[in-house]
Amino acid sequence: MTRSNAEAAIQPALRPRRAVRRGTRGAPVWVAIAAGCVVAAAMLPVLYLFVRGIEGGDATLDFLTRSNSLKVIWRTVSIIFVVTLVSLIVAVPAAWLTMRTDMPFRRVLAVALALPLVVPSFVMATTLIEAFGPKGTLQGFLQPIGVERLPSIYGLPGATLVLVLMTYPYVYLTVRAAIAGLNPELVEAARSMGYPVLGAFRRITLPLLIPAIGSGAILASLYTLRDYGGVALMRHNTLTVSIMTNYQTSIDRTAGAAMSMLLVLFAVALLLIELVIRGRRRYDDASGNVGRTSREVQLGIWTVPALIFTLIPIAAGVIVPIAVLLEWFIRGSIKGLEGSPILSPLWNSLQASALAAIATIILALPVAFVTARYRAWISDLLEKSAYIGFGLPGVVIALSLVFFAVNFALFAYQTMLLLVFAYAVLFLPVALGSLRSGLLQINPNLEEAAQSLGVTQFRAFIRVTLPILMPSIFASAALVFLLTMKELPATLILGPTGFDTLATSIWSASSEAFFTKTAASSLILVAAAGIPTAWLVLREHAGAR
Repeated sequence: MTRSNAEAAIQPALRPRRAVRRGTRGAPVWVAIAAGCVVAAAMLPVLYLFVRGIEGGDATLDFLTRSNSLKVIWRTVSIIFVVTLVSLIVAVPAAWLTMRTDMPFRRVLAVALALPLVVPSFVMATTLIEAFGPKGTLQGFLQPIGVERLPSIYGLPGATLVLVLMTYPYVYLTVRAAIAGLNPELVEAARSMGYPVLGAFRRITLPLLIPAIGSGAILASLYTLRDYGGVALMRHNTLTVSIMTNYQTSIDRTAGAAMSMLLVLFAVALLLIELVIRGRRRYDDASGNVGRTSREVQLGIWTVPALIFTLIPIAAGVIVPIAVLLEWFIRGSIKGLEGSPILSPLWNSLQASALAAIATIILALPVAFVTARYRAWISDLLEKSAYIGFGLPGVVIALSLVFFAVNFALFAYQTMLLLVFAYAVLFLPVALGSLRSGLLQINPNLEEAAQSLGVTQFRAFIRVTLPILMPSIFASAALVFLLTMKELPATLILGPTGFDTLATSIWSASSEAFFTKTAASSLILVAAAGIPTAWLVLREHAGAR
C-alpha cells in the first residue's frame, strides 16, 4: 500500500465527523419512551434528596458556612482529579497491552487486572493498612535492617492508592471492550505509512477510544466522589465521609440529604466537563469493515517494562490483599477459629448479581441507543441524568427507594424485586458507558443498508448491530455483576429478611473484628467473582477483531 493510499484509508479516523443532529424525533417511539422511563427511575434518588433538602434548607446553609466546609470540598475535588488521572494512566495502556500485543501471559494478566473491582473498598483499605502501615507486614520484614517505622499511609496518599485500585478497572474494562470493536486495518494502514507503534496508537487508536476513555473516566470520578469505606479508613475526610457521619450520628436525616445535594452538583459538574471534552464527534469506522483479525504488536525490548507496568497494579490490588486475607485465615484456622457460613451467602450473591446484570443491561440498551444514535440536547440530558445517581453514596440511594416503596409501592418493600431494581439504578451508568461507547464505534450505515433490503429497524439492530456490540455488552455485564457482588448499603437496607450475601457477611465479621470470618468470606467473594470475570475477559480476546 502506497503512502497516499494509506493516508486516504485512515482519514476517517484522523478526522472524526460531527454527528448528525437528528434529535430524538428520528428514534423509534417505543425506544424513546423506554429510555425516558429508565432515566426517570434512575432520577428517583435525586427527587428524594430534593424533597428532603427543601425540608432542611437551613441545614444546607449551616454546612456550607462551617469553617472546615471549604477544606472538605477542596479535599474532595483534589482526590477526584488525582485518582481519575492516575486511573487513566494505568488503565488505558494496560488495556492496549493485554489486547493488541504479544506480551507474555497476557490473558492471565488481563483477568488479574480486573480483579481489584471485586474487593470491597473497606477490605482493600484494611489489607493495605495491614501490609504497608507504619507497623505493618512490610515493616516487619524490614525491621532486621533497622527500619523501625514506615511513613504513614494515612491521608491523601493512602486514600489515593485505595481509590486508584478500586477505579482503574472501570476504565480498563470499558476501554478493552472498545479496543475489541476497533478495525485493526486502520492501524495497519498507519504502520504501512511508516508510523511507529506508539505513533499509530496516538494517531489512530487513541482518538477512536475517546468515548470509552471518557465513559471510564466519568465512572472513576463518580466512584471516587461516592466512596466511603476506603477514604474513611485512610482518615481522609471528604464530602461523602461528612455525609455518612451525619447519617450515622443523627436521627434527623434531613441534614444528610441536604448535604447530599452537593454531591449531585459535583456529579453534574463532572458530567458537563466530560461532555465538553468529548464534544459532538462521531467515532465510528466509516469504512464499515468488520470481522477482521488483529495482528499482534511485537513488543521486543519493551516486553519487560510492559510486564512490570501491568504487574504493579496487580501486586497492589490483588496479590497483597489476597496474601493478607490468606494470612488471617491461616492464622485463625491454626487457632481453631471458625469461619462464616459460605454456601447460602454465596448462592444469594450469585443469584442477585446475575439478575442485576441482566436487568441493568436490558434497561441500559434503549438509553445507550438513543444517546449514541440521536444526538441532541434531549439525548445529552437523558445520558447525563442516568449518571448522576452513581455519584451518590449507596445509603442515599437505598433510603430514597425505601421512601418510594413505603409511600407508593409497599408490596415491593424488602423483596428481591426492589433489591434488583436498586442495583439497576445504582449501576445503570456502568452499563451505559460501555454500551454507548460500543454503539458509537458501529457505523449506522450498516443498519441502514440492512433496512434498504426490507428489514425492519428492530431486526436490523438484532441481526447487524447486536453481534458487533457483544464485547461491550459482556464488559457491561461483567462490571455490573462484580459491583453487585460487593454492594453493601443497598443489600443491608433493601434486602429481604434474612437475605445474607458475601458482602454483608464480610461487613458483619469485620465489624465484630472476626478476621478469620472476614478472610473466609472475602476469599470466596474474590473466587466467585473471579471465575465469571475470567470467562468474560477471555471472551473479548476470542471476539476481538
